Amino acid sequence: MNTAVSRRLWPGRGLALLGIIFVAANLRNAVAALSPIVTEINVDIPLSAVSIGVLGMLPPVCFALFGIFTPMITRRHGLEVPLVLALVAILLGHVTRGLSGSITMLIIGSVIAFAGLGVGNVLLPPLVKKYFPDRVGLMTSVYVTVVSLSTLVPPLIAVPVADAAGWRVSLGMWMLLALLALVPWITMLVRHRTTQTPGPVVDEADAAILGRLWKSSIAWAIAGVFAASSLNAYAMFAWLPQLLVDTAGVSPAQAGTLLAVYAGMGIPCALIIPVLTARMANVGPLVYIGVFLFMAGDLGLLFAPETLTWLWVSFAGLGPLFFPLALVLINLRTRTHAGAVALSGFVQSVGYTLGALGPLVFGLLHELSGGWTWPLGFLLATALAIIIAGTVIGRPHMLEDDLERSR
Repeated sequence: MNTAVSRRLWPGRGLALLGIIFVAANLRNAVAALSPIVTEINVDIPLSAVSIGVLGMLPPVCFALFGIFTPMITRRHGLEVPLVLALVAILLGHVTRGLSGSITMLIIGSVIAFAGLGVGNVLLPPLVKKYFPDRVGLMTSVYVTVVSLSTLVPPLIAVPVADAAGWRVSLGMWMLLALLALVPWITMLVRHRTTQTPGPVVDEADAAILGRLWKSSIAWAIAGVFAASSLNAYAMFAWLPQLLVDTAGVSPAQAGTLLAVYAGMGIPCALIIPVLTARMANVGPLVYIGVFLFMAGDLGLLFAPETLTWLWVSFAGLGPLFFPLALVLINLRTRTHAGAVALSGFVQSVGYTLGALGPLVFGLLHELSGGWTWPLGFLLATALAIIIAGTVIGRPHMLEDDLERSR
């Protein structure tokens, strides 16, 4: 697309750009803000290993569940209205968690927040395709980078804020970011209703597409890659601080910093992977690089946790390059908006369903064995299993072609 056309399009997309960035800034802080302050929460609300495992598995479970229903909702209400409702849920979830006086309230608040995150996860790729069809790679890179920052910042400040103002403030303060994200989208909805000026038209997913996705090899391959990233990442977010305290001899504050290092590794992945994915004819090697990094990090934490701890954490954090890879492929492997919405819902539902096993199985294996060898061995096995998906993803073909063959 030439620059003249790009300049004509840009004035109508400024609010959409801000809206996408602000939504992305909300998509992980509710997840990453909890585990660093488990010790502080435990003083007021006793948390067993099973409770921590349940809290750790809630994000992917909610992401999967609400990812299933989101494409159906968009058929009736479009993309923007469900997004506003999702942001309201995120805000209410933060408030509820901050006011929690029991494990039940903490779980309820987390479910509400994670429900909003699950809807937002599914809507962002089709929103990029809707408002920025000429810059899919760039915009995916931008919003995944912001998502990575929303994963990086909470572990860095969760413990200091909890020490200074209490863990409830540390959990509840993120409501302000959700409130900020509501502004551009409500403005766009009000402006559209007032001016009656139609925005970009988007075809929503229909039942026929959703039904045939289960027969698509590319849909399953992208979902498998996404699942590996989700499973490993959420297991680490739930358990890495405790693992490091037990095996590397670090303090809880240092473990929180190392969790931020783990999360921060998503930033270079977010900046580089979408651009590479858009330009590479065969993206299979990116999958194999991710598998290698996962294995290097997990093996380092298993056999030499006290030596070069930051390096093993960094390698493990670079492994989830699968995340931006899968997100950009949702748009690159579809021709239509309807296909992008349907594939986004399928990939994230399947991926987060399998990803939910990560924190729970990791915690149960730790509980049964009394150590960290079995849990880390489980993560190594899941990383190796994803090599198969790399061979399918390496062959560039479109979802719509798979759907046509399945008729």
